Amino acid sequence: MSDATPTSDSPGFDDMARDIAEVPAVEVIVTVAVNLMSAAAVKLGLTEDGEEHKDLDEARKLVHALAGLLDASTTEISSFHAAPLRDGLKSLQLAFREASLVPDEPGQGPGEKYTGPVFG
Repeated sequence: MSDATPTSDSPGFDDMARDIAEVPAVEVIVTVAVNLMSAAAVKLGLTEDGEEHKDLDEARKLVHALAGLLDASTTEISSFHAAPLRDGLKSLQLAFREASLVPDEPGQGPGEKYTGPVFG
């Protein structure tokens, strides 16, 4: 629990619910996917401070969650949105393979349950 008390400057739950109600589902799905991609890239060490934040166990979870989200929502978000997200997912899967000291068997890498085996 937070010790912070709501002020007139901070939005209340009703205000936030009204705001989110105006956002199309496609935007919410794409935003979540991009956030998962960004977090996975950080955990894969693909950022400027690479090794400092690298954590392959965490990256595996994020890539797997991204793959599941894309698998479940691809027909809902259209190929216009889905294609670049799938490309990003594949790039993350390949980066994971390259970063792993002991590579997963084909089809066993993060998210490959949903995408099938990923090869370079």
